[in-house]
Formats: sequence, C-alpha cells, structure tokens
Amino acid sequence: MEDNNNNSVSTQTLHRDTTKAVKKVQKGRKASGKRKQKEAECSGSLMAELPFANTAVWRDLGFGGTESSRKKKRKRGDGSRVENEEDGKKKKKKKKKEAAQPNYFISVPITNPEIKQAVQEVQKMVLEKDSRLSRALIPVDTLHITLLVAHLKTQEQVDLAVSTLSALESPLNTLLKGRRLILPFCGIGNFKQEVAFVQITEGEHLDTLTLMAESVRKAFEEQGIVSGDDKAFKPHLTFLKLSRAPKLRKQGVKKLDPALFSDFDSRVFGDECVCRVDLCSMLKKKTEDGYYHCEKSVTFSVKKAPDDEELVSLSKRLVEDAVLRAVQQYMEESQQNGAALKDDAPPGKLNSTK
Repeated sequence: MEDNNNNSVSTQTLHRDTTKAVKKVQKGRKASGKRKQKEAECSGSLMAELPFANTAVWRDLGFGGTESSRKKKRKRGDGSRVENEEDGKKKKKKKKKEAAQPNYFISVPITNPEIKQAVQEVQKMVLEKDSRLSRALIPVDTLHITLLVAHLKTQEQVDLAVSTLSALESPLNTLLKGRRLILPFCGIGNFKQEVAFVQITEGEHLDTLTLMAESVRKAFEEQGIVSGDDKAFKPHLTFLKLSRAPKLRKQGVKKLDPALFSDFDSRVFGDECVCRVDLCSMLKKKTEDGYYHCEKSVTFSVKKAPDDEELVSLSKRLVEDAVLRAVQQYMEESQQNGAALKDDAPPGKLNSTK
C-alpha cells in the first residue's frame, strides 16, 4: 500500500514539474519572439536612416527591412508626397500670380510742357510738407493717361499687340472725325488716399476718351490679349503713388494726408491735345527724354490749327466777302427801286423831262 501511495505522489509531482517546465519553455519562446521582433524593428529603423535605404542597391544586398518598417516608410512617403503636392500647388499659384503682373500698357502721353511744369511745382510743394514722399513721386517725363494694361509673356504676344494697335489707327481717327481731342486738367483727386492724381474736368471730351479706351480694350480682347485691370475706366493723371515706396509703411506713412493737396483743389494745370496713343513697356529701358520704351505709336490726323498769319488772311477774306455781298445786295436793291419808280410814274411825265 505504501508503495502504491508513493508511486501516486511521485506521478503527481512529475506531472506538476513537467507542466511548469512546459510553461517556462513557452514563456521563453514568447519572450524570444518579442525580442526578435523588437530587434527587427530596430534594425528596420536604422536601415531607414541610411542614405540608400530605399534604393534597389540596398535590396540587392538582402536588407529588405520588416513589413512594419516598410509600412512606416510608406506612410512617411505618402505624407511627404502630399506635402510636396501642396507646396507645388502653392508655388504654382505664386508663379501664376507673378506671371499675371502687367508689363505693358496702352496710354495717352502728356506732351504739354505747361502741364508738366505745373505738376512739378505741386510735387515740390508736397515735398516741402513731407519730404519722405520723394520716392513715391512719378517722374514728370513719364506722365500719361492709361487706357489699358496687359501682361505679354512672349515676343509673339508683343508682336500681336503691335499689330492690333496698328489696326486701330483708322477706327480711332474715324472716332475723332478729324477733330482735336482736348483734355483740360484742373484740381487734384485721390484713390483710397494711396494714389494722388490730377483730375480731368467734366465734359464731352471725357466721353470721347472713354470710347477710345473701350475700342482699344475690345480690339485687344478679340485677339486674346486680356486686360490686366477689370475695373471701370477712370481716366486720371497720376503724379504720386505710395506703392512706389513700400518702405514708407515702416516709417508710418500708410495713407496720404488730404492736407497735402488742400491748396490745389482749384489749380489749373493746362490742356492736353491728344496727338497719339502708345504701346509702352513697363520694364524696358526708358528713352533719352525719360519716357517709356514704345513698341508702337498711333498718331491722329487732326485738322491743323491756323496760325496768326492764317487768321489775319482769313479775316481779310471774310471782310472782303462781306463787303462784296453788301455791295451786290445794294445794287440789286437799287435796281429794284428804280424799276418800281418807273412803274409808279404818270403817263407822259417822263417824256416831258427831255
């Protein structure tokens, strides 16, 4: 009996020890598996830092990395790709914005020295009040009235603009009907207290100038040259612009003080006879007289104004014609009166006077 009991106890003990051993082995295997996985992940992370980790050379050497590391790399790659795409879009938008900046314009040049001199005097007085505005002034030699602005990217587009303006010579002359277009300038205005300009007085001349601008815009748009400014046409003569001097904002000059121009509200600057329309470049070197480089100019065939000698001669002819008409009328009236006297006289009265 004792032997049987001892055998039973030994069997239970052996079973228990065996179970513990099996669990210990399984636990060891699990730990070993975790260590191997961790080591693989570490090696994958190290490989990802190498300069040629993603190249075919690295794979040819037999180091492909773990699946988890490849997934992580994919995620990083996807993220960077999205970021690059976004950066690319931003760059494209920036380039598109830069490309849209106008570099050519159609304008009516100011040729009257009286207007230039008056503008220069106003600019001088403005600087006496605020010398910081010197860089914001427009050179008087470049004074003009803008009809249209555009961005011409290639020489082919420039050539197209030149031919388009050339084709407008006849329609614009027809619009003027041989008459001179006179633009009188008086007073000063501003746009948002950032741009100061000399105003054109109201009148029929403004309607004609507006029709000219519309004709130019329509002709250019028909040729695929889109205007860089979609605002309504408001002709003006700019002589000061804050955007020419960005550093002024740092100096506290964000707006133009209306008091700078309060003395010139009724200032008469003179009259400009519109003699031509120019296609000018904003970027090319200016000419010797200080004006913009012109790709093409269209002149107007207006009737020549008579000089003093012609006026005197014309006056003489008018007087002579008037005198001749008066004498002729007197003679006709005298003949009519003589005939009437004969008809009214009694019979035989005239014969008795012989």
